[in-house]
Amino acid sequence: MTVSETVHTALARRYGAVLADLDGVVYAGPSAIPGAAEALDKLEGIGVALAYITNNASRSSAEVAAHLRELGAPATAEQVFGSALAGAELLATQVRQGATVLVTGSAVLAQHVAEQGLVPVTTADPVPDAVIQGFDPSLGWKDLAEASYAVAGGAVWVATNTDMSIPQARGIAPGNGTLVAAVQAATGQTPLVAGKPEAQLFITAANHLGVAEALVVGDRLDTDILGGNRAGMATALVLTGVDSAANALAAITEQRPTYLFADLGQLHQPYPEVIKRDSVFQCGESSAKVEDGVVIMGGEREDLNTWRAACAAWWEACPQQDTATLPRLKFANEHENAPR
Repeated sequence: MTVSETVHTALARRYGAVLADLDGVVYAGPSAIPGAAEALDKLEGIGVALAYITNNASRSSAEVAAHLRELGAPATAEQVFGSALAGAELLATQVRQGATVLVTGSAVLAQHVAEQGLVPVTTADPVPDAVIQGFDPSLGWKDLAEASYAVAGGAVWVATNTDMSIPQARGIAPGNGTLVAAVQAATGQTPLVAGKPEAQLFITAANHLGVAEALVVGDRLDTDILGGNRAGMATALVLTGVDSAANALAAITEQRPTYLFADLGQLHQPYPEVIKRDSVFQCGESSAKVEDGVVIMGGEREDLNTWRAACAAWWEACPQQDTATLPRLKFANEHENAPR
């Protein structure tokens, strides 16, 4: 595909697959995000594979797919990739076939471990070859104690994910990360992690789909975008969830997305090209440049192209940023003429 064809081609066509986050991308709370299901449904017609990426290690792929179908999104169990599967596959690279694994987590996690040719066990006596830790609401002190005994005894330790909290109907509750932290505090050890923001979950999905290039779409810079970047994939921040365009502008280098989307419908549109002329970055009718540490933005605040231009300008001026910091902003059309 030539540069000209790329500029005028729907963005999704550049990739073999779209790897989509769930909450904040496909749905928000109990409801589907307007237009999300329709945009995802169109991918099959243009020959682009679809996968859903979730850190949830307690629900089966079939359960997640059923929920998505209820919301109108196209989904089969084979399209859902959770951190339980990624964790089991990561663990299989660390131990021999037939190794014993203490499964501190759900029945789904134990099933994935067994599918890797490993042997799930429920006790640390004798010390197993490995421990895999994933979330399950029924886990208690005794389960964490067994995991701690095994880890302290030298077992390989893998965590499916380290999400510190999970949303529940009554509010925010402790997530798998809090349980992992308890074992970490007891043992002084640190686990290998499969889920977001690590790369393994995205690599697992792409490998199962058999695609060389995938586009990761998420609403969180610190999990979806960071994980996709670590996996060496293109990333798109969609502004229907947690993070905003201003957050993207302020992001640390590792969390900077390749693209900014207003919604999933932009998968099927050509992506606006950002062109640099001298010190000014132009995107559509908007522009941006950096002067004395200030990002001067020529365009409407509500125009996403203004933020796309600003990101290009600021990221070039500040290529390595280790702390999320929003630079000073000046909207030139609100005070003076746009940058030229």
